[in-house]
Amino acid sequence: MGKLTVRALRSVLVVVLTGTVFVQGSMVWVLAGGNDPEDGSLPLTPLRVITILGMVAAQVALVSVWRLVSMVRRGTVFSHAAFRYVDAVIGAIVAAALLWFVVTAINAPGQRDDPGVTVIMGGVGLAILGVALIVLVLRMLLAQAVARDVEATQMQAELDEVI
Repeated sequence: MGKLTVRALRSVLVVVLTGTVFVQGSMVWVLAGGNDPEDGSLPLTPLRVITILGMVAAQVALVSVWRLVSMVRRGTVFSHAAFRYVDAVIGAIVAAALLWFVVTAINAPGQRDDPGVTVIMGGVGLAILGVALIVLVLRMLLAQAVARDVEATQMQAELDEVI
């Protein structure tokens, strides 16, 4: 991974992380400060709480990707330490999908005249879960690469003993 690519990715991660923290802070300020223009009415208050939790999931994924990029730069990504970050990304994506399904359930009663919106929102939730499955497949590929790296290291050690 080139230096320019790493810098660009890290810049994007910092901007998104900063933005999510700012929006979370604003939403918590509105909810906790009693300055809520809707005065805690449904469904905006639950949607704000879900949004805050969704941003936490995104932040977990962002920090995990940052750590994985750091491991790539150091050449240590093909190790067992990388699995915890990949698992964190998978968990964050699944959490985001579950939160989206909650948003869909909150929105569904208002869509009685047009249930297609609810169906589309459910499809979006399934697509988010599909992303988690893609990352899971990538995790399996990482596991194979780590196993091959361990095997190659053992063979190299045996070869060094023979020589």
